[in-house]
This record gives sequence, C-alpha cells and structure tokens, in this order.
Amino acid sequence: MSVKTTVNISGMHCGHCVASVTEELRELDGVTGVDVTLDKDGVSAATITSVAELDPEQIGAAIAEAGYAVVAGG
Repeated sequence: MSVKTTVNISGMHCGHCVASVTEELRELDGVTGVDVTLDKDGVSAATITSVAELDPEQIGAAIAEAGYAVVAGG
C-alpha cells in the first residue's frame, strides 16, 4: 500500500530548487517517490509517495535542509 502526502513549499524558483527538495525528501525512510510541481512565481507543491504515513516534522526538516519552507495553502 502506498501513501501520498502533498505539501506546499515556498521559495522555489528553478529546476535546481526542485532537485534539492527531491533529493532531501527521497532520503526520508519509506519514501518511494517524489513529484514536485514548480510554481516559480508562487507556491510549489511536492507529492511524496511512501510505504507508510510520514512525520510532518520530518518532511518539514527535509525541506528546510534544502533551503525552503513548508507553507499552508496554495
């Protein structure tokens, strides 16, 4: 069974941003896929596929490690 979690991310502007966020999220235990939709003029979204529910704090920490922030809404 797969679990999909979508988070909104501020501050992303280019393909390098997408690559950085994807790399950090893929390092979380249980993550099997990451799909980032870039909105360079607004709030981007990352859909994370995993084998179990992920801890929102771990998701936020991984995104912060890449240099961005999780935001509410879109």
